[in-house]
Order: sequence, then C-alpha cells, then structure tokens
Amino acid sequence: MAPAADRKGYWGPTTSTLDWCEENYAVTWYIAEFLVGMGSWCFHMTLKYEMQLLDELPMIYSCCIFVYCMFECFKIKNSVNYHLLFTLVLFSLIVTTVYLKVKEPIFHQVMYGMLVFTLVLRSIYIVTWVYPWLRGLGYTSLGIFLLGFFLWNIDNIFCDSLRNFRKKVPPIIGITTQFHAWWHILTGLGSYLHILFSLYTRTLYLKYRPKVKFLFGIWPVILFEPLRKH
Repeated sequence: MAPAADRKGYWGPTTSTLDWCEENYAVTWYIAEFLVGMGSWCFHMTLKYEMQLLDELPMIYSCCIFVYCMFECFKIKNSVNYHLLFTLVLFSLIVTTVYLKVKEPIFHQVMYGMLVFTLVLRSIYIVTWVYPWLRGLGYTSLGIFLLGFFLWNIDNIFCDSLRNFRKKVPPIIGITTQFHAWWHILTGLGSYLHILFSLYTRTLYLKYRPKVKFLFGIWPVILFEPLRKH
C-alpha cells in the first residue's frame, strides 16, 4: 500500500487515508485508480475521504446482513430475530462512529475481518453437520475469497516491485499484475457464491428444491421448484 500523497488529478489532492498500489491517474486525468472495482468506483476514481467511507462502511453493513441471513436460515417463515437484529445494528453504529472518529483503516479491516470470520465459522458448521453435500459450493466461495485476500496482500507487500515491473513490460502484461483489482473481482465472485450458498441453505430448509444451474455453461444461478406437498 502506497502512502496517501498529494498527487493531483481532476479531483485535486488526495484526502483519503488509503492510497493503494495502482499508479494514480496513469490511465486518465479523471480517475485516480482506474476502475479496480465498480462497487468502490467513487473512492478509487477520486481518492477522496468521503468516497472512501462510501466504499468501506457498506462493507460492514452488507456483511452484517449476511451474518443475519446465515444465522436465521433455519427459522420458520416471516420470523424476526430482534435480538440479533439489534446487536448487528448496534455493531454497525459503533463501528461507524469509532471509524469516523479515529480514521484508522486497520480498525475497519479488523472489524470487517471479524464479520467474515463469523460467516466462515457458520458456513463450516452448516456444511459439516447440516448439509454436507453443500461443501463444494461453500468451500469454493471461501477459497475464491481467500485467493483475492492473498493477492491483495501481495499487492500491499510488494507494491514497489510490482510498479517497477509494470514499467518494464507491455501494458497488457502489466495490467494482469494489478492484484488489488483481482481482489475486487475475486471477492465479488466469492461473495456472490456465498449468497447462492445462503439461498440454497434457506430454501432447502423451507422444503423448496433448489438446484444450481449454469447460464451459458459458465455462470452459476439457483433455480427453485415448487414447495413439496405433504
């Protein structure tokens, strides 16, 4: 991770507390870090602190939603776990308040990591003791997510070496070493597969008959058959 510096483009000086390994404004004057992830497009385009919050805080909120879904997947229809709901909302508010105060990226990363670790433990429980035939889907989503996390750390640790390497090779090769971009792609795919895993678990418990199908032989989706009649 490169230190946040006063590199200027269309958006002016960098004000974010993070500035990743992508060379700033290398592709266009208008985008600091060129489209490494659509979900955090505003942050990487501007490197402004406000846009950084727009990128990072929704990671906490969406992960809390995942946690709620995974822990409520074996409940009856239309039930609401107000205790868990209150706990997750309170957790989100505390993280938001503290992060706005301390502005320390490590704090956000640790809080996000705690939520992901909770999801991993819950998923392992489900594929080990409840629906073992879902191990393939569960472990694939986890493996892809961890691969993205691994490449992201490589990008942080060897940032200077990767930048020097990109200067010596053709752009088509250099772009494949933008490991922060791969983090966005792989964690996005891993999260999508985890959503499928959560949907499969829930609909199976409700006695639907979910099936994983592949659109065009590539993209996995879940199709549902009608409720089983007793």
